[in-house]
Amino acid sequence: MNETKDNAVKIVLSGRIDSANAADTESEIIRQVSGKERLPVVIDMADLQYISSAGLRVILRLKKTNPDLRLTCVNPEVYDILDMTGFTEMMTVEKAYRIISVEGCEVIGEGANGKVYRIDGDNVVKTYKNADALADIQHEREVARLALVLGIPTAISYDVVKVGDSYGSVFELLDAKSFAKILAKEPERFDWCVREYVGMLKKIHGTVVPAGKLPSVKEDMLVRIRRAKAVLPEESGKKLVEMAEAIPDDDHMVHGDYHTKNIVLAGNEVLVIDMDTLSVGHPIFDLAHMYNAYVGYSENDPEVILKFQGFTQETARRFWHDSLAAYLGTKDERRIEEVADKARCLAYGYLIDWGNRHHADDSLISLWKSRLIALLPRVDDLAFEVKAGGGTDPDELEIEAAVDNLRKVLDFVDSRLDAAGCPMKYRMQLDLAVEEIFVNIANYAYAPGRGNATVRVEVSDDPVSVTITFMDHGKPFDPTKKADPDVTLSADDREIGGLGIFMTRKIMDDVKYEYVDGNNILTLKKDIK
Repeated sequence: MNETKDNAVKIVLSGRIDSANAADTESEIIRQVSGKERLPVVIDMADLQYISSAGLRVILRLKKTNPDLRLTCVNPEVYDILDMTGFTEMMTVEKAYRIISVEGCEVIGEGANGKVYRIDGDNVVKTYKNADALADIQHEREVARLALVLGIPTAISYDVVKVGDSYGSVFELLDAKSFAKILAKEPERFDWCVREYVGMLKKIHGTVVPAGKLPSVKEDMLVRIRRAKAVLPEESGKKLVEMAEAIPDDDHMVHGDYHTKNIVLAGNEVLVIDMDTLSVGHPIFDLAHMYNAYVGYSENDPEVILKFQGFTQETARRFWHDSLAAYLGTKDERRIEEVADKARCLAYGYLIDWGNRHHADDSLISLWKSRLIALLPRVDDLAFEVKAGGGTDPDELEIEAAVDNLRKVLDFVDSRLDAAGCPMKYRMQLDLAVEEIFVNIANYAYAPGRGNATVRVEVSDDPVSVTITFMDHGKPFDPTKKADPDVTLSADDREIGGLGIFMTRKIMDDVKYEYVDGNNILTLKKDIK
């Protein structure tokens, strides 16, 4: 069968191609491509069950005369033969994919490039808006693996399927539901969502990415900002571009599309999904995209946010404000507004470009332009400083002092130690000390109430040492003054308690306590020999 479609010649092969029929098959292929030499050739192998070396030689000769040859819908057995013989390296070979339907399936997530549907109790599928999505799928699988290795909790696709005219990635996400759905259906969990959402964002922004592993978000945004400049007043456009260009380069991870449909609760674990926009850069770029997700796109139409996220415009704006406040670690409205204005400058520049390229309503684009033009005179730069105690410091974690949060604290400390190349021997010792101190704060600092603790990790180079600082606002307590337990006593005679502080002193090279301005500050130092 021969079909000319989408500027390509499609040839369908079926059954077997072996020594007995290879010559006839080749003659038929030559006949079908005759007169269409300028068109690429696509061979559909969905019904081809077997191919011998004679058949491979037919394909090879066709490849020499048709450099853009593609083999599609190749079944696993034939694919193994093509892969074994190196054909997958010489030409595009696309496996046959399982076909599934998402009709009637629940949407549990949505991002810039696709939607995530629940297909059964255990599995979800991410469908892609791009019909030729195999390259996108491969990219997302690679960056998701990188993120997982670097300590970011995410899901890895285990299968690729055909969904309508495009493709999808299948993930195992048992009983997962997005934060958007939680906010819409369980408003009493609003504060919990803010806390977990911001905790994940800090974890992402605190992750150093090895050079060359992810693209720069700044470069992508600059392309969009420079296009937006063309439709802005000269001085406004010039200032926006100059401020965007001045944002410092950064090797920390950013998500690129961070909103409540891309954060899911799977069982008791919070995961971030839709990883295809993962990149490196300054946190301000993620904040800009967050502003658009909760405010920018729906600024003049509350139905937009209701349709996209499933909750009201009021909830969206409150979530944006409270998340930014938690991220910055402050209740100072002037500080919150200062950083919000920086994010909004980038956000509106992005929206103006998006609106022009997607033929948005002129009144909407005009609104975004007026918002941006009014903002620019009061903003001098788009970056913001990382301050001691601030939530944006990648070396610092502020978290509720609760025993249930111990794993998150250890994950944070370990991510900093891994980035510094700390040997496993010392990492285990440091983890033990961190556990003892954090659990002590969780159990006693605020009892019977609750409060936060801050954990800071610093690594020096010469000599190599690790300093871990704990700070809380609880009852004053100096653990360095606690007497050591008598470890020579028998189990019957020994008092219970005190071993945690004792072991910490033994493990660390220096333990120092201060009480400053209502804060307990305990500093542990370990030399890495």
